[in-house]
Amino acid sequence: MKPTESSAAQLPRMSHLERLESEAIHILREVVAEARNSVMLFSAGKDSTVMAHLALRAFYRGKPPFPLLHIDSTWEFGSLLTFRDSFARDHGFDLIVRANEEGRAAGLSPFDHGERYTSAMRTEPLKVALDQGGYDVILGGARRDEEKSRAKERIVSIRSAGHGWVPRQQRPELWHLYNTRLAPGQSARVLPLSNWTEADIWSYALLHHIPLAPLYFAQVRPVIERDGAWLVIDDPARMRFKAGEATSERSVRFRTLGCWPVTAAVESQAADLFSIVRETLGAANSERQGRIGDSEDGGSLEQKKREGYF
Repeated sequence: MKPTESSAAQLPRMSHLERLESEAIHILREVVAEARNSVMLFSAGKDSTVMAHLALRAFYRGKPPFPLLHIDSTWEFGSLLTFRDSFARDHGFDLIVRANEEGRAAGLSPFDHGERYTSAMRTEPLKVALDQGGYDVILGGARRDEEKSRAKERIVSIRSAGHGWVPRQQRPELWHLYNTRLAPGQSARVLPLSNWTEADIWSYALLHHIPLAPLYFAQVRPVIERDGAWLVIDDPARMRFKAGEATSERSVRFRTLGCWPVTAAVESQAADLFSIVRETLGAANSERQGRIGDSEDGGSLEQKKREGYF
């Protein structure tokens, strides 16, 4: 029976965050049901942590039917790796960690090798891990508001054999209908958080008391100023100082996390999620501006994605 106008008015209305949560849970259940072998990429950053919590809600009371996969660039923040391991352990996830050990032994670094480093230490080991695992559906925490190339993504982003991405070949997604059919050799990168914003992520974590990596919270840390950006000295033994650079201590936090030599912190006093939400709502710059490596050596995030980067 069709509800009357008065009865419809009495139905509880979903909040903005509830709608985003409902959409993400629907996507997770839908694509996992169609997948042959799925995996969730997990960087231990705020987006992938929220996405993993959504997976816990989506498949409660059971265990999410996929492992977490982390590609260790070998230049990760030390405290982030500690958080990664404790998160997986505390929530019962199987955690797979892969790294390019040949690149580690060869000393590839963001200081000296630019785009070659990103390709060798992030993109290539990701493609190898996906091929070795035989994964056809790869869940990731990318959001459209992060960067202009990510705004081109569909929620179900089809990748060719070799994990290449061609924007003009992406499928339409009308009325929230997701086409998960894959041809031989194809895979799908699925992005349940596509319609979320940075403020949504922080607000959802605040609402649901989701623990996040300590680097997101303001703390006095050792830093240097380089090209107008604050770089935190995560590993002094491996830091490459330039002439005239001196370490100081400032209260800083991160809005986005990547390899520590090319990820800038922001000056902040926001040491809790409520303060971060308030600070984010007043921010004029994109969080992605903290990823110094996005455009180094003339590269771009879109080109990296075409080559297989998430």
